[in-house]
Amino acid sequence: MTENTQQPQQAPTTELPTQYTPAEVEGKLYERWVERGYFEADAKSDKPPYTVVIPPPNVTGSLHLGHAFEHTLIDALTRRKRMQGYETLWQPGMDHAGIATQNVVERELAKEGKSRHDLGREAFVERVWRWKAESGGQISGQMRRLGDGVAWSRERFTMDEGLSQAVQTIFKRLYDDELIYRAERIINWCPRCLTAISDIEVEYQDDDGELVSIRYGEGEASIVVATTRAETMLGDTAVAVHPGDERYRHLVGTEIELPLTGRRIPVVADEHVDPEFGTGAVKVTPAHDPNDFEIGQRHGLPAIAVMDEHAVITAHGPFQGLDRLEARSAIVGALRAEGRIVAEKRPYVHSVGHCSRCKTTIEPRLSMQWWVKVGPLAKAAGDAVREGKVKIHPQEMEKRYFDWVDNLHDWCISRQLWWGHRIPVWYGPNGEVVCVGPDEEPPGGEGWHQDADVLDTWFSSGLWPFSTLGWPEQTESLAKFYPNSVLVTGYDILFFWVARMMMFGLYAMDGTPPFHTIALHGMVRDQNGKKMSKSFGNVVNPLDWMDKYGSDALRFTLARGANPGVDVPIGEDWVQGSRNFANKIWNATRFALMNGATVQGPLPDASTMSPTDRWILSRLNSVVAEVDAYYEDYQFAKLSDTLFHFAWDEVFDWYVELSKTTFQAGGEAAEVSQRVLGEVLDVTLRLLHPVVPFVTETLWTTLTGGESLVIADWPADSGFRDEAAEREIATLQSLITEVRRFRADQGLQPGQRVPARLALEGTALAPHEPAIRQLLRLQPEGDAFTATATLPVAGVEVALDLSGAIDVAAERKRLAKDLAAAEKEKAQATAKLGNEAFLAKAPDHVVEKIRTRLAKADEDIARIQAQLERLPEA
Repeated sequence: MTENTQQPQQAPTTELPTQYTPAEVEGKLYERWVERGYFEADAKSDKPPYTVVIPPPNVTGSLHLGHAFEHTLIDALTRRKRMQGYETLWQPGMDHAGIATQNVVERELAKEGKSRHDLGREAFVERVWRWKAESGGQISGQMRRLGDGVAWSRERFTMDEGLSQAVQTIFKRLYDDELIYRAERIINWCPRCLTAISDIEVEYQDDDGELVSIRYGEGEASIVVATTRAETMLGDTAVAVHPGDERYRHLVGTEIELPLTGRRIPVVADEHVDPEFGTGAVKVTPAHDPNDFEIGQRHGLPAIAVMDEHAVITAHGPFQGLDRLEARSAIVGALRAEGRIVAEKRPYVHSVGHCSRCKTTIEPRLSMQWWVKVGPLAKAAGDAVREGKVKIHPQEMEKRYFDWVDNLHDWCISRQLWWGHRIPVWYGPNGEVVCVGPDEEPPGGEGWHQDADVLDTWFSSGLWPFSTLGWPEQTESLAKFYPNSVLVTGYDILFFWVARMMMFGLYAMDGTPPFHTIALHGMVRDQNGKKMSKSFGNVVNPLDWMDKYGSDALRFTLARGANPGVDVPIGEDWVQGSRNFANKIWNATRFALMNGATVQGPLPDASTMSPTDRWILSRLNSVVAEVDAYYEDYQFAKLSDTLFHFAWDEVFDWYVELSKTTFQAGGEAAEVSQRVLGEVLDVTLRLLHPVVPFVTETLWTTLTGGESLVIADWPADSGFRDEAAEREIATLQSLITEVRRFRADQGLQPGQRVPARLALEGTALAPHEPAIRQLLRLQPEGDAFTATATLPVAGVEVALDLSGAIDVAAERKRLAKDLAAAEKEKAQATAKLGNEAFLAKAPDHVVEKIRTRLAKADEDIARIQAQLERLPEA
């Protein structure tokens, strides 16, 4: 084991309250950790660095279960590395959340009867900063509740002065390298927020819509197309068919009439069209559909915009001024009146994109925007993983990463907002365009003006791993803590945030990737595996569970469900179970302290230890090795489960119970076991600390008198193993477990004492007789002992006198009834499995279920018959 190198700050004590009350402990402990600077990171340190950046939560946000889950995993990693002697930096900060924050402040203004336009841009931005100072960043306090060990003195904000300089610097470099350009292309447009939004801000859901089939043209020169957005037909500039589709070959190159408009449009052949889908012909609206835009580019088609930024029809004619949904109904009505409608289907359920902020249906729209040319950047991001510079964990997620970066389209980075990093480009009176770096003066004079748009929030968060460390300045922190050691984040933003950080990190830092490892976790779901959603009514506020059960209970529940890349179901019962685990740790440590457990002095020599002592130390070292291996593989569920079963089952239920007779007897053997128990508790608490920091800190400082577990040494496997002791205790456990099962089968109460004769002479279990009798509630046999049941168990014989302990006749009657039920179940299952007609028709899973029922019935019959045989005669 790793020796505790801390000098005791206080004398170890045996005093602990009878109950663990998290609310009385957690807040005080956290503030003490922060005040003592345990979580701060020193760039001048000669310790090896370990760096993790927090995925920056929105300044508008509050802690949800997804945050709590992710933060628990990061905190466990960083606490362990700190204990291992690394200069550990968990970098905190928040995202300015352009759309969300602007919406919040605009709603406040609306309550005053004002809009942002009433204030003007400068005053509105000042108002947003004021809101941030007064109401933003609520999540920071909630992170403290959870126990996040972040370096608070380094907290950053994506719009603070340093990060704003980083944004302007990289924009200028990308612009100068012709990797940023301005062009008119299709974007996701929110008619409510009045801005372009990124793909990640679009939520798709199945909506009830309509599918209308419309005949374009006349007679043999007509084509039927189907659409869910009939209003966009006003902007059609072609009909496309597949070049190999014989049905339409005679029409390719001709023109047909576009209904309601008086225009004629060409029929073009394009490989994009699927001839097997629908009629095999599609209407082409380049200004209002991304695929149509690409077809239009290939065929030189005009792009006619027929809606404004509010999704109101602008095309001249009877539909001008109508909202898109009103126009849809009116246009279908007009087409129906002309006999152009071939088919209508309502409801037609299809996937529709919605703004994640306001839930408005997204409108694909042709718009002049700023773009990042991602080709060379994405290639570098893909190569970094292919060449092993960056590892993705679990490895099977690599394919999804490559599918994304290898097929990445240019990235729209401009947003039509006032809150955010304003695009550093100025336009002159004669068409001049000037991009301005952070140390340059913008052009002045009459007619010059800055671009009104701001940058996509993901642009600034893409710089997070190095901008938070002082880039573009070559700071000590940047030299020490870049690249980050690992990025812990959800697989759901692998494409959006992770890919952008990879591209920008490799570009800005001369080919050095932003992190060594990307550890991906799943999403938190409810206990039935269903996505948490307000509409489902299954959203949980983690603060409620922390208030009720303590932060440790929530953390342990989340960690115990964290298998790499797999979604995590969680229910309140599981959190309650983790609270019970915290209580078990508390009560067992309290018992140990009351019975003299100590860490004072060196461990006694193994030769002076009992087999029970050697067994638990052997198991302890094995567990240290297992936990280390699981941490290195980001197997949080396995390491948590290993610690749970070791602490609860092996230490508290077996070692403590087996040692009670030793403690009661006193003497040298008791002193040895007291020191061993102290060692086991010391190491177990250190192993548990990264996941459950509060209860372990309280118990460990009480046990050892040390300053804090946060800065204690992480345990190391000493290599001590005693396979003989492990076999001996396994045999002992087998005996005790089998006799307990027999007692339960006979209906004996757990505390009911029974006379017994133990034939242990000449076996390794002989020294354990006092412990066996105490744990099994077995009395000495006495003069009137009559063996009514004999159990050959684990190579020894246990004889029990159950005379008067149970009602034998009633027990035989009960068991006979159970046996009849099991035999009936077996007969039914056997009959079904012997029915060839049934087996031919039944699904595999049904047949397998019946086979399982048959196997269970056989087990029950064998068990009940054995119980009947062991019963004494009535």
